[in-house]
Amino acid sequence: MKIAIVVGTRPEIIKLAPIIKEYEKRGLPFTLIHSNQHYSANMDKVFFKNLHLPYPKFNLNVGPGTHAQQTAKILERIEKILLEEKIDLVYVQGDTNTVLAGGLAATKLRIKVAHVEAGLRSYDLEMPEEINRIAVDHFADYLFAVTEVQKRILEKEGIPKQKIHVVGNTIVDSLNNCVDMINSGKIEVIRPEVNPKEYFLITAHRPTNVDYETPLKELISSLDEIAREFNKICLWPIHPRSKSNIEKFNLTLPSSIKIMEPVGYFDFVNLMQNTAALLTDSGGIQEEACILKIPCLTLRENTERPESVEAGSNIICGRDADRMKKALNHFFNRDCNWENPFGDGKTASRIVEIVHGSCVNDF
Repeated sequence: MKIAIVVGTRPEIIKLAPIIKEYEKRGLPFTLIHSNQHYSANMDKVFFKNLHLPYPKFNLNVGPGTHAQQTAKILERIEKILLEEKIDLVYVQGDTNTVLAGGLAATKLRIKVAHVEAGLRSYDLEMPEEINRIAVDHFADYLFAVTEVQKRILEKEGIPKQKIHVVGNTIVDSLNNCVDMINSGKIEVIRPEVNPKEYFLITAHRPTNVDYETPLKELISSLDEIAREFNKICLWPIHPRSKSNIEKFNLTLPSSIKIMEPVGYFDFVNLMQNTAALLTDSGGIQEEACILKIPCLTLRENTERPESVEAGSNIICGRDADRMKKALNHFFNRDCNWENPFGDGKTASRIVEIVHGSCVNDF
C-alpha cells in the first residue's frame, strides 16, 4: 500500500510527526507532501528540523490567500502528485484547508482517506475549521477519534461504526518526546526575560478575536487587566495575522503585554512548562495544557475539546476579564492533579497497525 502523509500547518506537522516516525521505524515507505499553508519559516520549516523529520518530497507552495484560494490551489496541485505517485491512502490531520483539500482530492480519485483526530465538534459554523472537519469526517475511510466522546458524535452523524477507531491523540506521543528532550538537555531552548511562573502565556489568532478592531481591543484590555490583577506579564508569541491586525488598527499594547516572534515547538513547550497559566483560542493547545498539567483559559465561547473542561484543566472564558480572574483564582487555589484523557503515548503505533491490518483493538 502506497501511503501519502499530507501536512500544511504547524499543528499538522507536530501531530503527524509520530506517525511519520512510526513509518520510518518500521521501514514502511511513504510520501510526505507539504501544502505550505503556513508560509512563515518560523511557523513552519523550523518544526521539521526540531522534530527531526524528513523534509517533504513535494511542496505545493500554496502560501497566503482566502479559504477558497488556498483550498483550490491545494486541490489542483496535489491531484497530479497523488496520481503520479500512485497513492493508495492519504493521511490528513485536523481541520485546516489542507485537510479538506487533500482529503477531497484523494476521495475524488478513489484513494482512501485516513482522518487523524476525527469527530471534534465545536458546533460553531462561523469557524471555518468546523466546516472542514465535518466535511472530511463524512468522506474519510478511517476515522481516528481521540476518545469515546468523538466516537459517539460520529455515530450520531450516521458514520458507519466500522470506520471509527478510538486511538488517543498523537499530541501525547509528540509531547512526551519533546519534554524528554528538553528536560534531558538534548536540545537548547530559549529563555525569555521573564522568570518561571511570573507570566501568562498567550496565543490568540482566531478571526473572532483578532480580525476585527473591537474584539481585539477587548482582548488586549482584558489581558492587561488580569496581568495587573495577578502581578504577571502576558507573554505573547504572536501569530503573524494577530501582529498585522494590531498594526492595521493602530493599537498600542500596554507594558504588561510582551510580544515575541513565533517560536519553535520545543521553545513553545518550554514556555508552557514554565507559565503560571495558558490563555489561548487554539484547540490543540487546550489539549497540550491538559497533558502538561498547566491551567488553561480558553478565549472563546466554545470548545471542540470538552474532555479538557471535564478533566478540570480548562475553563472557557471568552474575552471577559471578570471570568478570567475567577478562573485564575480557581486554579491558583487547587492542585493541578487532573487525569489526562487524551492518550497513552502509543497512538501513532496504534494508527499504523490499524491501517496496515495488524491491530483490531481500540485505545
